[in-house]
Amino acid sequence: MNTATLEKISTTPDYTAIKTKQQATWGSGDYGRIGITLQITGEALCEAMDLRSGQSVLDVAAGNGNATLAAARRFCKVVSTDYVPALLEQSRVRAAAEKLAIDYREADAEALPFDAASFDNVVSTFGVMFTPNQEQAAAELVRVCKKGGKIGLVNWTPDGFIGQLFKTIGKHLPPPAGLNSPAAWGTRAFLDKHFGPRVSKIEVQPRQFTFRYHSPEHWLDIFGSYYGPTLKAFAALDETARAALRNDIQQLIGRFNRATDGTMVVPSDYLEIVITR
Repeated sequence: MNTATLEKISTTPDYTAIKTKQQATWGSGDYGRIGITLQITGEALCEAMDLRSGQSVLDVAAGNGNATLAAARRFCKVVSTDYVPALLEQSRVRAAAEKLAIDYREADAEALPFDAASFDNVVSTFGVMFTPNQEQAAAELVRVCKKGGKIGLVNWTPDGFIGQLFKTIGKHLPPPAGLNSPAAWGTRAFLDKHFGPRVSKIEVQPRQFTFRYHSPEHWLDIFGSYYGPTLKAFAALDETARAALRNDIQQLIGRFNRATDGTMVVPSDYLEIVITR
């Protein structure tokens, strides 16, 4: 075995172990408390994709169901998937309240349990971008989408508020070696590399989602209690390190906050992506 092969093996992340840890992370807290505030992004994505009634839609890493419900409201035939059962249950409760018919399946975004070309549309809002094996996840989205169908994505960008939050957390709690940032999905270079050779068209629209909270402290309390990545980061650090991370996040909010009345109004850049298979 040559040196190059050994180096590749040593730097290849243990995706199975990472995925198990991530699953526990997203199962902690209560992501639905965060996710439900992002509903507008799912609605906007479905409009950008020009979804039609009767079309089949697969929501990948669907979380508590923002894009799922948005597509079902447009009378599409929706299958909603995630690897955290508690989040699917939250979506199911929301769908029942609106009397929406949705098929729920527990599934791994890197190994979707569906035949090739099964869906007219495949969507993911702030979901598939968190998979550890990004190349495999992208390939799965393409595989299950019909030729001529659409893949719709909503991904945070590296330079936006949430992208910078990931970076800030990473300074205090470094990610596993060899793991690419989730925010890479929010770049044109990533999309061209992982989708370009397999699809006919990639359309990208820069968007912003605005976080509106009582105050920066209110946002920190909510995200520190309910958002898995932030919750787990604080839990993994000792008291001094937690205080340092909290201070750095407060400074980050200060950079982006456009409110001057003590509240928090922070725009966060994301890409709204429509890929034609």
